[in-house]
Amino acid sequence: MLDALITSKTRLKILLKFFINPAIKGYLRELAAQMNESTNAVRVELDRLVAAGYLERSASGNKIFYSANTKHPLYRDIHNVVKKYVGIDVLIDDVLSKLGEVNEAYVVGDYAKGIDSGIIDVVIIGQVDVLYLAELIQKAEGIIKRKIRSLVLSPREKKKYGGKIDLPSGLLVWSNEK
Repeated sequence: MLDALITSKTRLKILLKFFINPAIKGYLRELAAQMNESTNAVRVELDRLVAAGYLERSASGNKIFYSANTKHPLYRDIHNVVKKYVGIDVLIDDVLSKLGEVNEAYVVGDYAKGIDSGIIDVVIIGQVDVLYLAELIQKAEGIIKRKIRSLVLSPREKKKYGGKIDLPSGLLVWSNEK
């Protein structure tokens, strides 16, 4: 869908990287290596997106870091389109809302880092029916064409194991405190 609209594969990878999780920052060589693209191709697209105001540039030491410009008037729209492209919106609507008592849900791993690896890792905090979860995940995978790996923790297990999973660097996609 989005790849038909945005014909530059490098630009699409950059948008996915920065607009899935607004906390993500990256520098040229790191981005080129992650995307398996030449530094020149990545530099050209970064410069275009900075000039359009979609990305911000900041220097730290001898590196220039890039990040999403969350103050851009179209930021929220691009963020939502990227979530739809990846399938996170379907995961939230079709799976989490029907599970029962879900306190929080995080996307962790590659997608939380803005890397489209094809596998979405989700940590769900709450009391859910894991058999029903497996059924819903199977349906969602068919819709979004990505593999979903899930881990369900009770609130007590979150306190015990949460630090080992690195939830703070994950992307909070659901909270019952909204």
